[in-house]
Amino acid sequence: MIFIIRHGETQKNKKKLLQGRSNDPLNEAGIAQAEQAREYFQNRGVHFDRVYSSPLIRAVDTAQIIVGDTAQIITDDRLLEMDYGPYEGTSLEPPPPEVLHFFMDFVNHPAPEGMESLECVVGRLGEFMEEILPAVAEGGDILISTHAIAMKGALEYLTPASGGAYWSKYIGNCEVYQIGIRDGRYLVPEETGMKGK
Repeated sequence: MIFIIRHGETQKNKKKLLQGRSNDPLNEAGIAQAEQAREYFQNRGVHFDRVYSSPLIRAVDTAQIIVGDTAQIITDDRLLEMDYGPYEGTSLEPPPPEVLHFFMDFVNHPAPEGMESLECVVGRLGEFMEEILPAVAEGGDILISTHAIAMKGALEYLTPASGGAYWSKYIGNCEVYQIGIRDGRYLVPEETGMKGK
């Protein structure tokens, strides 16, 4: 089983700023969220045999808090958050008109110039998911620690019939989805009881 988690809260999250490739650490609330995620997995007897993370510190630290010294964390650039380009650090209260236009309909409105396209996000997350599939097929539990838009990209890749529904879905800090496997293929992702805030 794969468990994919969004990192815990940072100060930029708290201030409602676009946080793509910025390398900000978890704040106190984010640390507490990761600790709650650790308890969630421990209470369900989940032991991670393999751990992957975005190289950004907020994702790595979330994974580290969850697994402690029980597993090595493998970082992969394909798990990075969407590149917001010139909009990095922009306030979402309110966002610039072109960003608001994009956020109002991800499926039909392309990302503003300078931002990474959603097709690119889905492409790199899909490539990552296919690459780790043989390891997943061997069994055991795998943790992937990443970011909101990157996580949505993975969910979109794994659920082509969603029609882009994940793009507009809110995924809170430390929210978890689980993804099973059958006959060497991924199953449709499922929400878990670990809801983000």
